[in-house]
Parts: sequence; structure tokens; C-alpha cells
Amino acid sequence: MEEEYTLVFLKPSAIKRGLIGAILSRFERKGLEVVSIKSIYMTREMAEEFYSVHKGKPFFEELISTVGENKIVAFILKGRSAISVVRSLVGATDPVKAAPGTIRGDFGLDITDNLIHASDSPESFRREVSILFPEFKLTN
Repeated sequence: MEEEYTLVFLKPSAIKRGLIGAILSRFERKGLEVVSIKSIYMTREMAEEFYSVHKGKPFFEELISTVGENKIVAFILKGRSAISVVRSLVGATDPVKAAPGTIRGDFGLDITDNLIHASDSPESFRREVSILFPEFKLTN
């Protein structure tokens, strides 16, 4: 498979716990290229748009309050099969079920505030990057 892009962001709890370097280094050691990185405050409106696919689900409001109005660190990664590689490194959504050696398995504590978000498909990447990196334009 050819190179692709993916979007990842570290939730406020990862930042508060000082895990930015530890988490980012896992992607770099795997050989993924950091194309862009920034620290931003995700507004409630951005969070609602970002997680709109979960609107109406019981955990939606908790998810929005976890990231909305708080600082996140977002980055775009590029590499061979980047989306599936990143999802494997991140681990299962529920840190209790995430395998040891994955980011959530090693550092996660809570199912909603599970430290990190990663795009799950090329379509999700395109939608999510337009929210967090509106200036980013795909070159291929």
C-alpha cells in the first residue's frame, strides 16, 4: 500500500500528564513522518463538529466536555498504511481492553478520556483534518 495521511490528537489528560513526547516518539520510532503539529484549544463547537458521528449516543456529552474548551495537541502523520499502523499503536478504545504495548494499554485509564484520538479511515481523516487543520491541503 502507498503512503497515506492520518490525523491524531492528544486529549487534555495526555497533556496534563506530560505524555506528549512519550506518545509522539512511538509514532516517530515506527517510521511515520510528522507533517504538521500544533497545540490548540478545541472549542465546544469544534468538538461537536468533530464528534458529530456520535451525536445522540449516551456518551456524546461526556466526550464533548472532555475535549471541548481544552488544549489538545494535534498532528498529521504520513507513512505507509499510516491509518492502520496508527490505530494498531493506539490500541482499543477502552484502555482496560487495550493490549499492553499500545498507547492506551500502557497509559490509558478511562474509556471516554482515553488520551488520544486517531482517524479510522481516509474519509474520517479528510473530515477531521478540515476541522483541526483547515489550512492543510492534500498534494496527491
